[in-house]
Amino acid sequence: MLPSSAGPPSHRPVPGLEVRPFRALTYRQRDPAYLARVSSPAYDLVTPAGRDRLAETDPHNVVRLILPRTVDAASGADAPAHLAASTLRTWVTERVLVRDPRPALWLYELAPPDGPAATTGWLGAVTIPPVGSPAILPHEDTFPDAVEGRRALLAATGTDLEPIVLAHDPQPELDERARQVRRGAATLQLTDADGVRHRLWRVTDAGVVASVTGALGRARAVIADGHHRFAAARAHGGADGADAVLALLTPMGAGGLRVDPIHRVVPGLSFPSAVESAGRGFVTAAVPVGADGWPGVAAAARAWLHDPGERGLLITDGRSLVRLSAPTSEVRDAVPAEAPPAWRELDVVLAHHGLIGRLWGRPDTVDSVLVAHRLEEAVRSAAEGAGVAVLLRAPSPTDVAAVARAGARMPRKSTLFVPKPRTGLVFRPLAD
Repeated sequence: MLPSSAGPPSHRPVPGLEVRPFRALTYRQRDPAYLARVSSPAYDLVTPAGRDRLAETDPHNVVRLILPRTVDAASGADAPAHLAASTLRTWVTERVLVRDPRPALWLYELAPPDGPAATTGWLGAVTIPPVGSPAILPHEDTFPDAVEGRRALLAATGTDLEPIVLAHDPQPELDERARQVRRGAATLQLTDADGVRHRLWRVTDAGVVASVTGALGRARAVIADGHHRFAAARAHGGADGADAVLALLTPMGAGGLRVDPIHRVVPGLSFPSAVESAGRGFVTAAVPVGADGWPGVAAAARAWLHDPGERGLLITDGRSLVRLSAPTSEVRDAVPAEAPPAWRELDVVLAHHGLIGRLWGRPDTVDSVLVAHRLEEAVRSAAEGAGVAVLLRAPSPTDVAAVARAGARMPRKSTLFVPKPRTGLVFRPLAD
């Protein structure tokens, strides 16, 4: 657990975020249609099939850097990272990518096509604090292999290829600075396949930069997205800019990100067996579904999960839907006793430790427990893969912050903060 930051303010200064401008690397062409074609979602949201589609869209699509693919499988574990580094050097030499002459911060606005207001944040180089510092708090576990893969990529390219996302304590001063910057024309803009409009402004004005960095220096943050990349940056260490990581800093609460759930799929588990075992630790009840196959199940599950009057988890094989509620001591005793209260009652914790781990006896490995970022993806995967999907509600941003500040960690892939910044718009070479 992280150490407590309790203590009189006069005797214990509050460490905040150390943010600095940087000389960005960007695509030389800035037409919105071109930027949409060469950018991509974050690497961990790209499926193998999606990776191929993106790579075929344009020879300079950023997926060739963040998910490099070597032809020779025997060429060694570091070969993809070295391929990415070679590709990056070629693109810089050919001026596909160009370096800014002056350091800058970037204002980043993400506007969904419908629904909530736009999310606004600042891209900057954020100093990696010492281990145990409360300035930047993780809230999810990581896998060592995934961290090492990102570290090798960072070491080979010498470049932050995509930002992590930090949700910081609100600072009202930043709202006025953002309004001031938005009066000018955006430097980069595009609309992605989900209809989210991305607009970025390059900010070099010394007064605005000082105001933004000063406000963020009074704030702490929780890692909203990029736990593996943050751990990789910390593991990389060294000189030449490796003391910092590229981050999009958004406020916790109004004007910031919202949290969506990440669902689980357990392959090779029969649904009758799953329901029977779940009955040892939950009250089980069938949820009515339509006759439209797995899409009908997904629609029924979505309606149930969005009903504020309902409680519990859902499990499905893509044909039937069962509610799990009122967890018993069999489930609760599987939750580590030392866990803080903010952590123990989360749906994802009960599912991870009580249902999947204890009642179903499955280890938490990438092969035995798959993750699905969309509900429809989870239900379809269960239907097509002879498995069982566990459908969850998202924790609130307040829940996430409480867990992080209590020094705890959620199970891996517990939260999906949205909307996501687009990968490929702004890179940060480590060396100035």
